Amino acid sequence: MISPAREAAYHILLRVESGRGFAVDLLQGREVAQLREADKRLATEIVMGTLRWRGELDFKLAQLSGKKLKYFDPEIAAILRLSLYQILFLARIPKSAVVNEAVELAKAARKKSASGLVNAVLRKCEPVARASRPCLHGQDARATLAAAIRSLPPWLSARWARHFGSEAAKALAWESVRVPPITLRTRGDADAREAFQQELLNEGIQTRPGRYSSQALLVESGNLQSSELVRQGLVTIQDEASQLVASLVEARTGDRVLDVCAAPGIKTGQLAGDLREGMLVACDISGRRLRTMRQLTAKLLPPSVSLHLVRLDAASKLPFHIRFDRILVDAPCSGTGTLARNPEIKLRLAEKDLARLGDLQSRILRNALRVLAPGGRLVYSTCSLEAEENEQVVQAALGADNTSRLVGKQELSGEFPSLAPLFDSEGFLRTRPDLHRMDGFFAAAISKSRALG
Repeated sequence: MISPAREAAYHILLRVESGRGFAVDLLQGREVAQLREADKRLATEIVMGTLRWRGELDFKLAQLSGKKLKYFDPEIAAILRLSLYQILFLARIPKSAVVNEAVELAKAARKKSASGLVNAVLRKCEPVARASRPCLHGQDARATLAAAIRSLPPWLSARWARHFGSEAAKALAWESVRVPPITLRTRGDADAREAFQQELLNEGIQTRPGRYSSQALLVESGNLQSSELVRQGLVTIQDEASQLVASLVEARTGDRVLDVCAAPGIKTGQLAGDLREGMLVACDISGRRLRTMRQLTAKLLPPSVSLHLVRLDAASKLPFHIRFDRILVDAPCSGTGTLARNPEIKLRLAEKDLARLGDLQSRILRNALRVLAPGGRLVYSTCSLEAEENEQVVQAALGADNTSRLVGKQELSGEFPSLAPLFDSEGFLRTRPDLHRMDGFFAAAISKSRALG
């Protein structure tokens, strides 16, 4: 008999491998929603762990089988990867249980002829004498780091070594396989955060304040699924770096605010809370995502904020006949700053994609600047660590627009003193998983001259 958790994990991994979905979304789907809580947690652990450590698992698979990866059918490769992950990284699960269920999964996948191979390969795999959560301390630190590096695409590891240095590249590789922190955004200011922290504690959820955002709480223990505060939308799951990007927009009461690439709507909700009263236009190219976003923002929208959802392609000229006081361009990007949260990026991204993404981002930014009001502010951001998507996009846009300027470090540090350590010499906000234990984000604040007519 196959456990529901492993069966669900297997089907999700197959869909991710074929490019038919993202793990985070699939883990919220019907198949997982029907599981018991313990099975949900195990399915999530297996899926995300297998994807994070995919490169190392393929290395082990080749070692143990003596065969190249292309030898295996996709179904058998998925079964072997998820099983190797459990043997190598989940010390609490008996190896015999993993092997037996892997054989049954192969049979259920109509690959009975491969069940003997599955059995033989997995029986050769010896559990590593380590805690269930790998760490970089103790005797196996060097081997663990080598495994993390193997779990990055070689081109990305080499690229980060060139751009950030070899030690930083190793640290980034390690962060890409670690389980990232769960961070909440509370409504209101730091005083309100303290009250929410106590209410969460009453629900059995232990948190600590974020380092930079006055609304951030990092979850240390407890079950968020049972939280009434989460269900009511009074606290929202949102990485601290993401919170900082939206706060740079500094939406003011009565402003006209535009969120150009808004889905899934987490930052839109934050902008609405900062705005309190005024007009907020949120756009996305996907009608389906806008419909989902409407449901999400219903919990987050103050009654005095007028929200308009618009389906459009931001890479084409924007159809607005008004100008906006505040604009957020959270551009579609490679996501290399979020590999721990979205590990399938490592399977799908190629270095040549960066130039294509940079061209798309440049078109979106130029179009957005055209509808920025005199004296207004636009924040351009990505969750990428790559220059082609970040400063090069901003510099090219400003070079072609003499009506806009980059807001500098001194000015931004005066507005946001708690964020001063995150602004570089030019005024770009940068966060990195290895330096700040949050997602890797880039943001630039751009101001439009008041001299315009």
